[in-house]
Amino acid sequence: MVISLGRTLYNLTGRRAAGIAKAWPARPPGDLIWLHASEIGCSRGLRQLALRLVEELGVTVLLTCPEEVPLTNGMLLQPPPLDTPAEAKAFLSHWAPALAIMSEGELRPALLFEAEARHLSVIMVDARAPFLPKERDGWYPGLMRAALQSIAQVLAVDETAARAFRRAGAAEVAVAGRMEEPSTALSYHEPERAMLAGLLATRPVWLATDVPAAEEAAVIGAHRSALRLAHRLLLILVPQDPARAEVLAAQMEASEGWTVAQRSLDQEPHTETEVYIPDSTAEYGLWYRLAPVTYMGGSLLGEGCARNPMEAAALGSAIVYGPRPGDYGLAFGRLGAAQAARAVGSPSDLGDALSDLLAPDRAARLAHAAWALASDGVEVTDRVVEFARRVLDGSS
Repeated sequence: MVISLGRTLYNLTGRRAAGIAKAWPARPPGDLIWLHASEIGCSRGLRQLALRLVEELGVTVLLTCPEEVPLTNGMLLQPPPLDTPAEAKAFLSHWAPALAIMSEGELRPALLFEAEARHLSVIMVDARAPFLPKERDGWYPGLMRAALQSIAQVLAVDETAARAFRRAGAAEVAVAGRMEEPSTALSYHEPERAMLAGLLATRPVWLATDVPAAEEAAVIGAHRSALRLAHRLLLILVPQDPARAEVLAAQMEASEGWTVAQRSLDQEPHTETEVYIPDSTAEYGLWYRLAPVTYMGGSLLGEGCARNPMEAAALGSAIVYGPRPGDYGLAFGRLGAAQAARAVGSPSDLGDALSDLLAPDRAARLAHAAWALASDGVEVTDRVVEFARRVLDGSS
């Protein structure tokens, strides 16, 4: 009776929401698996899963996400339907998925109840905590428990998440960890790396990525401070605006007395060079490999981190970042929880962190933890792919 009341109230509130226009593209022939991301941040693991499902099972993957995300071959992207009985029936009738895979913890009760009625298997991956769609917040007696019991299996990211799902009423919960994300290891030109590594020899190096004008002084100040401890230290400074290279070089030569080399002028970082300025943002695979420490530009005084920190993590560079993560809040949260990055709150903190990480063993500990985090998740993705295989074979 309680569950029935919750469903009734939820469905009644949904009637006040306007329906979406049914302009879905034609459904491709063959098996289709539906993946749902509640936000762009949790779509990365799903996109890697989609790639595996397409390549290994030969299915089409439909990804629903409220924002645009990059697609891989064999994927379709659509906005999620409103969670009402009519929308759920229309959506599932049109796409007829063989399996539905939700993420993070968003529960869409109308879709889950309709899936249950159709004997459609639903699993939850990268599960952190259960919640209802943002546009349908409210208290509905017994609704969350009933929705969770429509899910065949919840794969939680850790034991804390698993307890949250069990308390909310999920029947099948397993601690699995996070799924594999698309590789962020950037390519590079090996002869160029070998040549630069030879020039640098044993010099300590740090990298500042996509540095906005607002942070240039902070980066210069941090380098000045660290040079007192390591006079051979080299800064590779990549300005957010490549046109700033000439002005920056002149400024540092005049005010700091440093020798600055510019890649756009075919200058190389020789023994006396304190700062090296690349001429574009297209060679980060090279710079991450050369720099044991990387500051993620834009995260301290800018508008938010401009690059994915997992790029540096995947290539073994220790990460330093400020309080403005930009679009990478989830990534920085994971790095922080794994003690795989160093957070700073001010320009002076940046200098202190850099000076501390000049000790190779400290930088190496951060870099190894970050690399391990960037490389994990394969077993979880394997597990989901195998479950999908069994569903398609009719054995699960």
